[in-house]
Amino acid sequence: MVLAPTVVLAVVLSLLGVMYLAYISDPEGNLHDFPIALVNQDVGDTIDTGDGTEQVNFGKQVADALVAGMPADQVDLRVVGISESERLMRTAQIYGAIIIPSDFSKRLGILGVGSVVGGEIERPIITVQTNPGMGPYSAGIVNRIGGQAMAEVNKQVGDQLTTRVRDTLAASPAGAPAPEISGAAQITLSQPVHVVEQEWRPLRDGAGLGLTAFFYALLILMAGVVGAMVVHTMVDAQLGFQPTEYGPWYVHYPPTPISRFHTLLIKWGVMCVVAVVISLLYLLVAKILGVAGDQPVQLVLFSILALIAVGLTCMASLAAFGTAGLLINLAVFVILGLPSSSGTVPIQATPTYIAWLAEFEPMHQVYLGMRSILYFESDYAAGLGRGIWMSLLGLLIALVGGVAITKYYDYKGLHRENLVNKKKTAA
Repeated sequence: MVLAPTVVLAVVLSLLGVMYLAYISDPEGNLHDFPIALVNQDVGDTIDTGDGTEQVNFGKQVADALVAGMPADQVDLRVVGISESERLMRTAQIYGAIIIPSDFSKRLGILGVGSVVGGEIERPIITVQTNPGMGPYSAGIVNRIGGQAMAEVNKQVGDQLTTRVRDTLAASPAGAPAPEISGAAQITLSQPVHVVEQEWRPLRDGAGLGLTAFFYALLILMAGVVGAMVVHTMVDAQLGFQPTEYGPWYVHYPPTPISRFHTLLIKWGVMCVVAVVISLLYLLVAKILGVAGDQPVQLVLFSILALIAVGLTCMASLAAFGTAGLLINLAVFVILGLPSSSGTVPIQATPTYIAWLAEFEPMHQVYLGMRSILYFESDYAAGLGRGIWMSLLGLLIALVGGVAITKYYDYKGLHRENLVNKKKTAA
């Protein structure tokens, strides 16, 4: 009575601690393959060097410096055009983008001239775009990556621009006083690029800064796990396989002569009804709170599919392993599922073994579908397609596995009997 629960809880809760603390302890230290787009729209410019003119493209120099300086093992920097960047944002393939505008070289040239000639000038701009639908933590990582990269770019471009201005001034006509760079101009030249942080398509009100998809997916997952446990227990009580307690009293019906296979079919049928009811109730609550988005039909249909897949899988596990199935369900759907969901910390900012779990863990698949529906207009490429097909795959595994194991038990005559009483009778 002491040793068994202590050992089981020590193993299960240690796994829980390892998964959750490793998940959140060092996201930037665990960064790997974090996808960001780099867009260079700069068309170049012709500048006066004092001895003539020169065609320059500072945007290309900045882009090349970013590609060379970005740690390849941490950041997956994709050099693309603006239309491709938009597509990658829309389909949730990247967390953000660094955009160099078409007039970057022109503005940088004007900045150099303006350092010695009076007049109003503006620093050239580089935009660091974040994809808010990917979650608030990912936006912070994008801004930090962009800020660190832009600091180095500012240093290199500032040194180059200052040198060009000094060379131009040194080439003044003989006898003419050489203009000097003022102290204020030198400060401007040392930090010539203005970095603007911008959200790509800000989320609507009620999106919870990009967290509602995670919590909606969590609700569906918990409804499937808890619902399966409740249906399993209550159906077994009605069939007489276990007592039902009411305070100090309990009811224990006579066991019903029914096969394991037909018992599982009853539980699956009840779970399907529960899935529809709970999904509609969740939608009602979400509508009242203003978090349901603009795709309510897709939201409720996907919720039903995901809830049925999770619920039927949990019941197949209980049918196969009995009480031990509760621990298996807890491990698969909760302990391993939440850290690998990518709902709060991006999967590319977690340890690689957690990222590997995300390839098949149910929570991640449900989250991708919910995120697509709530933030990306139910775009299949943004995760809804994967969410649907992985839910169908999970449902197929549950159906095949559940039918196979219960049919096998029935075929072998392994009926639901009390082993203690059976041994006494045999003796």
